[in-house]
Amino acid sequence: MSKATLTTVFIAFLLTSSGAKPNGKNKKPKQAVPAIECDMRAGKISLSEFIVKCPANCRETKEKVYGTGVFASISSICNAAIHSGVITNSGGKVIVMKMAGQAIYKGSLANGVRSLSLPNWRESFSVSVGKPKQGVTYPSTLVFVPSRPTTVKTGEPKDLPYSTVSPVTEAPEAEPSSTAAPPTTTHVTIPITTSAKPRATVHKVREAGVHRSETSVTIRRQPHASSASAFSRVQPQSERKQHTAQSNPDSSPSVPNTGYKWSRMSTGDPAALDPRPDNTEYEHWLYNFGQYSPAPEEHKPPSETSHTRESLAGSNPFESGFSAQGHDLTARVPELMSQGDPNCKVDIAFLMDGSWSIGKRRFKIQKDFLVDVSQVINVGVAGPMMGIIQYGDDPVTEFSLKQFSSSKDLKPAISKIVQKGGLSNVGKALSYINQHFFSDANGNRGGAPNVAVVLVDGWPTDKVEEASRLARESGINIFFVTIEGPDENEKQNVVETNFVDKAVCRTNGFFSLPIKSWFALRKAVQPLVKQVCDTDRLVCSKTCLNANDIAFVIDGSSSVGTGNFRTVLQFVANVTQEFEISDTDTRVGIVQYTYEQRLEFAFGQHNNKADLLNAIKRINYWSGGTSTGAAITFAADQLFSKSKPNKRKIMIVITDGRSYDDVRAPALAVHRKGVIAYSIGIAWAAQDELEYIATDPDRDHSFFVDEFDNLYKYVSKIIHNICNEFNSQPRN
Repeated sequence: MSKATLTTVFIAFLLTSSGAKPNGKNKKPKQAVPAIECDMRAGKISLSEFIVKCPANCRETKEKVYGTGVFASISSICNAAIHSGVITNSGGKVIVMKMAGQAIYKGSLANGVRSLSLPNWRESFSVSVGKPKQGVTYPSTLVFVPSRPTTVKTGEPKDLPYSTVSPVTEAPEAEPSSTAAPPTTTHVTIPITTSAKPRATVHKVREAGVHRSETSVTIRRQPHASSASAFSRVQPQSERKQHTAQSNPDSSPSVPNTGYKWSRMSTGDPAALDPRPDNTEYEHWLYNFGQYSPAPEEHKPPSETSHTRESLAGSNPFESGFSAQGHDLTARVPELMSQGDPNCKVDIAFLMDGSWSIGKRRFKIQKDFLVDVSQVINVGVAGPMMGIIQYGDDPVTEFSLKQFSSSKDLKPAISKIVQKGGLSNVGKALSYINQHFFSDANGNRGGAPNVAVVLVDGWPTDKVEEASRLARESGINIFFVTIEGPDENEKQNVVETNFVDKAVCRTNGFFSLPIKSWFALRKAVQPLVKQVCDTDRLVCSKTCLNANDIAFVIDGSSSVGTGNFRTVLQFVANVTQEFEISDTDTRVGIVQYTYEQRLEFAFGQHNNKADLLNAIKRINYWSGGTSTGAAITFAADQLFSKSKPNKRKIMIVITDGRSYDDVRAPALAVHRKGVIAYSIGIAWAAQDELEYIATDPDRDHSFFVDEFDNLYKYVSKIIHNICNEFNSQPRN
């Protein structure tokens, strides 16, 4: 064989051997994780599911987060992950999953991150630990929503008396379009809002898990009917829907904003705009005034058969209990057969123990117990509604609140439940019901108290304290039924000592039922039903947002002026907007004062949010002197004397100058009556008087701003402090 031939054969051998591993198996590529900054928002990324790596110390950046468990897409990914406990402030990997927008996002404080509340938003996301499942690979690079210039027809200049036209060059979350306006055109954004139907009470709104979409399809929630509110819920400018049309060449250049202006939409003027800068602290000032705009057609959800439960179970371990195929996320609603017991109108989630430790025989006893409860409690649409979650390693929804509307239908459904096995991770199950189960999609009715009954064989295998606290703060009344709990010799094996007291709604014995033997479990049916139906004692249904009588005492003196007085009313409206308003929830009254006092309206006079916000808008400026002390006494006599005994009494005094009379004695008198007093001073207000008025400690109850246009900065601060005080109350 020639030398050239040998060389050719040798080279071919080398090429063949270097191209493959033994047995033809290639090494599995390592998941590449793109790094992001703390300010990266989920809405800026156009993927439906992806993995990212967050840097350290994001909590200190205080990038905004909206919601709890399920977050609006305007939220910082990294701070949302810290808030959810997915990562610490040291950073780490996070899996992000997009899902449908929600009617409301409720704020909370968790892991050092304070999330804010937000009205309806078009897209949501959830976060989970950044460990991909076996066989799942996420994109190694991120695809961002393209920026594009857009325009809106502004109309005639005379139609814009309350607005400033600002150039807008990009819309970070706007959906891609095949048309774009020339970059030299002046652009104006007009909010397109989706109105949410007012409810008597909303203890929480959570979104069930949404399946992974490989085609980046965003599922939209069906918009509700338009509300008659005088205030529209306005979305932050960077995430508003943009529209293309002719712009007004006479539009004035952008100028600094000092808060939202009163809209003329309620009087029929369509040109009222919101010239707010992009994603700044103005996001605290979330609401403008005017009628709700109709939702665009594209916000409607896809057809009911477009997504299957199978894909849902494949992407979300929490939802793997759904086995029916060929249905969308909305559970089938059977024909209504029972009205139920109207004296027991509660939404109940039973968390049944499916761990291996319970065994098949005791699991059967547990199912028989739940069947008995379902028959005694008389399920129906006008009474109690019942859902079941089975927990082990992970929680699984057996059926939602709205899946069965009669006790007769529940009996065979419970009997067919199959044991899942695993550990007894009660803490994880409580987090799941808080974030996912009690949602509109699962049949949460809002006006009915939320109850979670946890059945535990022995003791949990994870910690329950933090998950229980967050659930209670969301308004969930937690009951524990412990069967054959740990004896003295077994307590050393318990993961968390006194786990029942750390979990239940109150530690007074009402919310815990210890059962000594599985064979005695059926004896607990009647006592348990009696307790969960005693709605007067379901105190955890009361949250910091729905358990108050709030009196605003507003300075209407001559030094304020008409324009600044309207700014004060905007501030009052934005604080009010955060609360659940009804005769049984938070009530609001307002006193305006000069030398004299005027009751603008009393507690309970406006029992829904739309009417209340309209009433605030209609308040007329008075003008005169400043007698703050007399106004505090007047509020005590005309408002707090008629306060309900189960309400927290809160007074918020807003003034711009020193009082002509003494404030110390009146303030001390209301403090002694249990009124929590906040004072807000503007411009020439006297610091010593503000401190006399405020409840101790002053730093949490007394605030000062140098000008009226900075009032909006304290909306979230006041809500935060009110909720902190409420949630720190003793639980006995």
